[in-house]
Amino acid sequence: MGKPKQQQEPPGRTEAMRPRPRDSMEGYEGRGLLEGRKALVTGGDSGIGRAVAVAFAKEGADVAIAYLEEHDDARHTAELVEAEGRTCAVLPGDLGSAEQCQKAVDGTVEALGGLDLLVNNIATQTPADRPEEITDEQWTRTFDVNVTSFFRVTSAALAHMGEGDSIVNTASVNGLRGNKTLIDYSATKGAVIAWTYSMAQALADRKIRVNCVAPGPVWTPLIPATLPADHVASFGEHTPMGRAAEPDEIAPSYVFFASNRLSSFYSGEVLAPLGGETMPG
Repeated sequence: MGKPKQQQEPPGRTEAMRPRPRDSMEGYEGRGLLEGRKALVTGGDSGIGRAVAVAFAKEGADVAIAYLEEHDDARHTAELVEAEGRTCAVLPGDLGSAEQCQKAVDGTVEALGGLDLLVNNIATQTPADRPEEITDEQWTRTFDVNVTSFFRVTSAALAHMGEGDSIVNTASVNGLRGNKTLIDYSATKGAVIAWTYSMAQALADRKIRVNCVAPGPVWTPLIPATLPADHVASFGEHTPMGRAAEPDEIAPSYVFFASNRLSSFYSGEVLAPLGGETMPG
């Protein structure tokens, strides 16, 4: 079933979406897989980030969420985390800046008493019909948010991380195959995948695992905030399953990579939930 035609101003808010995404992990039962862990999730206010934050809390982790300015969404995520009896630190600010990346890590450590799980998830996108429409400013901003924030936050976080800790990066199917209207976004997601491979190798001796989730279409506020209304209405229908994923369907992949009980021999891997699409390689 398609979605109603709709659009929002970026960065988008969950409350205005029709239908609302399933992003609260309702019915998910934790098994203590992340008991006592301390996690930072960038872009944790809504969408995949919210579902991951709640799933981590259900598995026993305290969570900090870094986000731009979507305060209502962030407060709701914090309420969901706290309902599981876990601490949630709310850290607003533009991670496109180096200063805010450091502040997000410092705020996490101060609020939670440490940091051993990092989910680099924040992203922005701006479609363009022709390559010439992509301005230098747009290109730089997309890379600052989608790639450079991952580098900066991780660089700051590594001072607090060690053996048994885990980093999970969010890429996209567009980083695997490209997208003619999301050229800069696709380039950043391809970079995230290559950076994941490199970081997994670089941190192997320190026994810090680095993995990546590269989803297909997911129903999050980014979609009505960045795509034309006609595209929103048919979003995800091209997949073999005929629909976009809900954030709740993607978050368990992050639990898998974060949990040493489940994935202790996995590093440098890309898990691609694509709704039945198969790709070579």
